[in-house]
This record gives sequence, C-alpha cells and structure tokens, in this order.
Amino acid sequence: MSHAVIIGTGITSFGKMPATTLRDHVAAATRDALADAGIDAGQIQAAYSANAIAGLLNGQEMVRGQVALRATGITGVPVINVENACASGSTALHLAQTAVLAGQHDLVLVVGSEKMTHDDKRRAGLAVATALDVESDFDRDSPSPFMDVYAKKVRSYLAESDATVEDLARVVVKAQHNGGLNPNAQYGSETTVEKVLADLMISDPLTRMMCSPIGDGAAALVVASPERARRLGIADPVRIRASVLCSGSPVGEGPPAAYRSATLAYEQAGVGPQDLDVVELHDAAASSELMRYESLQLCAPGEGARLIRRGATALTGRLPVNPGGGLLARGHPLGATGCAQVVELCDQLRDRARTRQVDGARIALADNGGGWVAGDSAAECVHILSA
Repeated sequence: MSHAVIIGTGITSFGKMPATTLRDHVAAATRDALADAGIDAGQIQAAYSANAIAGLLNGQEMVRGQVALRATGITGVPVINVENACASGSTALHLAQTAVLAGQHDLVLVVGSEKMTHDDKRRAGLAVATALDVESDFDRDSPSPFMDVYAKKVRSYLAESDATVEDLARVVVKAQHNGGLNPNAQYGSETTVEKVLADLMISDPLTRMMCSPIGDGAAALVVASPERARRLGIADPVRIRASVLCSGSPVGEGPPAAYRSATLAYEQAGVGPQDLDVVELHDAAASSELMRYESLQLCAPGEGARLIRRGATALTGRLPVNPGGGLLARGHPLGATGCAQVVELCDQLRDRARTRQVDGARIALADNGGGWVAGDSAAECVHILSA
C-alpha cells in the first residue's frame, strides 16, 4: 500500500491571546508549514481546515476555512471545512491523506485552529459542551459540563482498577515537566503530586490542573504524495503508515472507539504497540491518559496506572507519552489539537525536538478523540507515522 507523507509542519504558541484573531493563528501556522516544506502558497492544490467552535463563539458558522485562509495566499483551490469536535484536526488529516492516496491531489494543506478566549468565559465552556448529546448529557447549569462527563467516567475507573487520584496527579506532573521544555506550550513548570491534588476542584475528583485549559492557537501540515516529495527534494518526509477514524458505540456493544481505531491502525501499519517509540494521546483530562494507555494496548486492561508509577511513559522512559506536554500543558485549542499532536511527532521523527527529543524515535502514534455520545468517544482518530 502506498503512503502519503508529511513534508512540512507549522505551529503557533498556544495560550490565551485575546488580542489575536483566528485568522492570525491560521496565517502564522500555515506560513511556517509552507516554509518548512520549501514551497509557496500557489503550489497548494487543496486545503482542509479544521475548527470546532468558531460558529458558537463569533458567529462564523460557515466558510470558516475560506475566511481564515484569506491571509495565507492560498486562494482559488478547494477548501474543505472539517468539524468533528476535539478530533477535527486529525479528521482533516485523515481526509487529506485519503485524497492524496486516491490520486485526487498530490500536495495539500491541513490546518487546525481554534480561538477559545472570549470576554464571556462561560461561553467557551458551553461551546465545548456541545460535543455532548445536548438532549441527554448536557447540564447547562454545571460550571464545566464536559468535565462532569470525564469525572463520572473516572470515578468508575478508580473503583474498578487499582488506579488512585495520586496516579492522576502523576500524569499532570509529567505533562507539566514536558510542557516546560516546549516553547509553544501554554503551560509548563515543575510541580508535585501534592500541589496538583490541592488545586481547585473542578468536578470531583478532577482538580483544575487535571483538566486541559481554554486557549487559542493553530497547527498546520503539508501532505504530499511520495512522488511529489521526491520531486521537491524533501530529504526527511514523515510517512503516514496508518490513518483510521472510528465513531463510538454504545456501552456494551463492543470495544470502545479508541481500542477499535488503534487495532485497525496497527493492522494497517503492520506494527504493534511494542514497536512504538513515542506517543501523543488525548489527555483532555488526566484520567483520559491512563485509560488510553489501555485502549491503545500499551498495557493490559486495568494496568494503566502502573505505567505512570514506573515512569515508563516519562520522557526518559520506555515509551514516552505526550513529550510536547499533551493537552494538559501544551493546551487544547480544540480544532488545532489533532494537528498539533502530529507536528510534535514529526519533530520527534525528524530529530528536531531539542531538549524533549526521544532518542532514536522512528515509529510514532497519535490518538485524538472528539466528543462523547452514549458512553464512548463520538469520534476517534489514530495515525501511525514513521521516519
């Protein structure tokens, strides 16, 4: 099977930036991705633009990509707008590589972006909560409706496994350490389990530091066919070995979407979890990281906490997870997250992650979940990449 390749990446700093616009972030990330690929805007044949909540925050319900890309010089080509909750960016990459594999295009842009800061802080939280089933799961009176869903799930997980709230805090300590090494991360500093546990409670047992923050930012990828990459003289393309998108299933009707997506991705790539060198996964809450260790088959069911306790997923561990700080520290501008994960992994595979570089990284996995319906991720996207 042929593989599409990533030949250029760009990312903005993530954070709360009230003076910037969505267009500013898209232009900056796109400019850097094009420069990294050594091409100009006029060579791009199509653009896949991911965004989740601009319509709810600033009223731009339609043609979001066309508007956001105006300052990039990419005009007159197909622009495909992608919204798939927190998995919007990874879904856009899935669609882009599918188009390249089909021979429809051989040089395309993927850009994910989000502008979440707003004068009305409550508005962003309610916008994020629309990734739930608003007729059954949505509690408009809750300070954080989506984190309530995570909290309910983690309470069950803690009761059914040997994981503890201290293990959740250990995830945060790792994330903040890694974020401190990432110049584009929203947060990052050395902290302790005790400080994490003592932070403001958002939804029991999740404290504020256990929850991904509101923020702004964008990340971009240039995707090409191997033939086009060779013609452009790209020396270090990153191969997309697998790209899988699944929707969730009701509880009791089979494995969760993350498990099914990972299983299909391993089969597609011809590798297994034991072959991975580095992972970026969806830690919108600290508990999500432990559960995804298990869904991605990085450990046996119920043993996620053992990985964090042993330091196996630390930057110097056996399988580093979220070297860029993850959603907890790098930040989680919804539409940008899936692309940001892949930017980090491309840097790892191209040996340019500097102080957070994973030695000898050759095979990487990105897992990005979006929304929550009937007890499972509404969308789950897994990519496996190789140098």
